[in-house]
Amino acid sequence: MISSIIEFAERWYPDVEVVSRSTEGPIHRYTYKEMGVRARKLASGLSTLGITAGDRVGTLAWNGYRHLELYYGVSGSGAVLHTVNPRLFAEQMAYVINHAGDQVIFTDLTFIPLLEGLKDKLSNIKHFVIMTDREHMPETSLKNVHCYEELLESGTENYQWPEFDENAPSSMCYTSGTTGNPKGVVYSHRSTLIHAMASSVPNGLNIGGLDSILLVVPQFHVNAWGVSYAALMNGCKLVLPGPAMDGKSIHELLDREKCTLSLAVPTIWMMLTGYLRESGKTLPYMKRVVIGGSAVPEAMIRSFEQDYDVKVIHAWGMTETSPLGTLNFLMPHLQELDYEAQMPTKIKQGKAIFGVDIRIVDDENKLLPHDGVAFGKLQARGHWVTSGYHGEESAIDAEGWFDTGDVATIDKDGYMMITDRTKDVIKSGGEWISSIELENVAVGHPSITEAAVIAIAHPKWDERPLLIAVKAGPIEKDELLDYMSKHIAKWQLPNDIMFVEELPHGATGKLNKLKLRDDYSDYKFPDA
Repeated sequence: MISSIIEFAERWYPDVEVVSRSTEGPIHRYTYKEMGVRARKLASGLSTLGITAGDRVGTLAWNGYRHLELYYGVSGSGAVLHTVNPRLFAEQMAYVINHAGDQVIFTDLTFIPLLEGLKDKLSNIKHFVIMTDREHMPETSLKNVHCYEELLESGTENYQWPEFDENAPSSMCYTSGTTGNPKGVVYSHRSTLIHAMASSVPNGLNIGGLDSILLVVPQFHVNAWGVSYAALMNGCKLVLPGPAMDGKSIHELLDREKCTLSLAVPTIWMMLTGYLRESGKTLPYMKRVVIGGSAVPEAMIRSFEQDYDVKVIHAWGMTETSPLGTLNFLMPHLQELDYEAQMPTKIKQGKAIFGVDIRIVDDENKLLPHDGVAFGKLQARGHWVTSGYHGEESAIDAEGWFDTGDVATIDKDGYMMITDRTKDVIKSGGEWISSIELENVAVGHPSITEAAVIAIAHPKWDERPLLIAVKAGPIEKDELLDYMSKHIAKWQLPNDIMFVEELPHGATGKLNKLKLRDDYSDYKFPDA
């Protein structure tokens, strides 16, 4: 039971803090003991909204203490927590809320206007709960509105957590970035707990009671990568940044709360390292940073480790894998190498953690060797890998393997490296070019902030790469091509480079290549 986590934290780590930047503005602090009381009152109060076991409860919220209470109060009561990504397009958001069958929506103040625009399209919603106190309750056109703090007061702290089948659903998240409608992935109490325990071990996120964790990865991104559970299991101080995700605000919490560990996608860390360079500030308490969601540029690894003495843990996973699949830690024989010799391994997504298995196969589903050269379709299976999507048929084969949609290599030491998404790989003259590799090389130049590579049709070579980049300083095409030619083969170089003010990002902060392909659908190379 997920409720066993909050019971454990409340009993054995009662004075450990949860620190949140609230949507109302001030910093909020309380203890696991106080959180446990409020989670029980919330679970009790849900019954006044007609919520029973199995019912879906949606959230539109930032990382904060009230959202954390929902993680435990909703799932612990037997209902299903559905964390809705507020960065989805309005039509997608209405679709996932309706498709999940959400009956109640809990919302932060930020997202009330968004819901007001969608309210006529939300067919199942019976109540809206605004996550604030009476003093900050706004005027709204939403119907059947409740104040979060008043809902808690209607519950009782003597609520007894129910016990039921551990395979019962506890939460659900929807995928993003697909060509069709988002797909719902449902997690059980069992899979969630096993995932959180497995992620805590030294070869995982290495979470322990001495850690103060700044949880930047949103609680609406695959349950904040499981850390909303693992932190309480291990008695960690948990720091939640609320809506303020800029470099200055992130650094302020890292420094003031003496955070030793933080987790986020590369976009966030680009903002933080940019702020550190401009301000001259450092990271005196940080020991390690977990980066996932998309490939980590080599330049980012070097910046954290060499400039700020913060170890980078490169991670891979997806909504369908709960999300952790692999984590990068260096085995003893690799730690004996000098830093430059370690880098080819550091940029990989790492080794599978216990509880999940991975493999690469060709188009005929035949196993490919772990030689670091052969690349093929990456497949995964395990205790927390989905077997299917909500309301749809199975997503795995007869042996339980899930096709991730990634193309990858696995080397002789077991380190996996994503070379591309199946839909993003560039097929040029019978050879495959990794768009991720080209992007990482490009951002290694100090004058490039961010880069994306897409395939463009070519009359001779079938497809060739187009590089679209954001400048951090003065640079011309020829200079960037010359720089890249020192790191990759000449035939892999992009045929052209376009400089833009900014690149589009999807709902999870990843580069939106679907939009780029659409934007450049009529583009033709100068030499084509």
